[in-house]
Amino acid sequence: MSDVHAQTVSYVRETMLPEAEPPVTERGAIKWLRENLFSSWLNAILTILSLYVIYYVLSHTLGWMLYGIWDAGSLTECREIRNELYGEDASVACWAVLADRWDQLLFGFYPQDLYWRPVAALLVFFVAVSPILFEGVPRKLFYLTATAPFICFWLIWGGTIWGPIVVALGFVIAGAVFRYGAEVVGPLLAIIGAFVVPILYWLLLAGPLTAILNSIAPIGMQYVSSDEIGGFMLAFIIGITGIILSFPLGILLALGRQSDLFIINKTCVTFIEVIRGVPLIVWLFTASLLLNYFLPPGTNFDLLLRVIIMVTFFASAYMAEVIRGGLAALPRGQYEGADSLGLNYWQSMQLIILPQALKISIPGIVNTFIGLFKDTTLVVFVGLSDPIGFSNLIRATTDWNGIYWELFIFIGLCFFICCFSMSKYSQFLERKLRTEHR
Repeated sequence: MSDVHAQTVSYVRETMLPEAEPPVTERGAIKWLRENLFSSWLNAILTILSLYVIYYVLSHTLGWMLYGIWDAGSLTECREIRNELYGEDASVACWAVLADRWDQLLFGFYPQDLYWRPVAALLVFFVAVSPILFEGVPRKLFYLTATAPFICFWLIWGGTIWGPIVVALGFVIAGAVFRYGAEVVGPLLAIIGAFVVPILYWLLLAGPLTAILNSIAPIGMQYVSSDEIGGFMLAFIIGITGIILSFPLGILLALGRQSDLFIINKTCVTFIEVIRGVPLIVWLFTASLLLNYFLPPGTNFDLLLRVIIMVTFFASAYMAEVIRGGLAALPRGQYEGADSLGLNYWQSMQLIILPQALKISIPGIVNTFIGLFKDTTLVVFVGLSDPIGFSNLIRATTDWNGIYWELFIFIGLCFFICCFSMSKYSQFLERKLRTEHR
């Protein structure tokens, strides 16, 4: 029947036409240009204007950057070299300030012979977070993840090794109280005890116990005070510590805000709204000037530690709202499904609810992390020498008085590399966890 149909119907093809090249406008670079730059007359005008702006900026800055001077001991010497090479009217960068003061921009007043310690601490940190960030990394590195904060603290500040060990013992006590106290006094009192008991231990017993252990076996390294820490090293310490601590604290605040327990709910709501309702700079001044009034007389509370605490609280309040948005985005059926499986509250949060809520909240979480890292520059207003503070100190010297753009470009580039890396990792994580369309 099909043969008869093919012979009687004129438009049924019996042979295939040879393959032909697509039109020039539908392939290659011409197609890309037409679709992405010149798809309409308005886009063509915007493309031409954008190219002109790019050309104008590069023509005025590229030569200034590429012909910059790297070998000079002061701004005056840099200008003399410029006059000899390019003439007095030439506009070239004086990158020699970076070659001369790079160590201060990175490490502050940290002793030069001890630079290996913060570098080693940074390497320990990257190795410690690798099993959290990437698959395929040996799981045994989680032991290093748990101990890395105390190792990094000891490497940066030095002093006796017993201090970090005694502090770490407080977290062990908190875990023991939470695990075994739930069977005796119930989950709620166990959670409260897991916070109260280690705090009392750190306030009352940690100091005397450290002194006793140090008298028995004095083991340690040269102590470096917080006043000597500055530059990007200070920004990394505040930023990384704030990010690590604000994430779990933000999760607890988000869960507490959704809790049916009146006291926990109102406490979390009050904390979040009060912290978010006041600018960070105000909290930093509070940590710098007012916090000591609430401490016992004679207490010497390190300024850097006070700033880290305030930055952590500030970031955790924003983190709580981001995570609460992820929890609110989940359909009610996920909670009902967890209940139908017979899971208790913590099991359902750990196995079903939080993994989905955190996946939804990845863009907001990373945005909070990036904002926190950039906000570390505000500590310059409370007397800490961050990169911006050190740029002011460098420009205040007679050798480099009058230099601006070179320092700010270097600082901005360093911040951009760190923030862009966090952004690219978040995009990688989103692609990896995108399972709804598979």
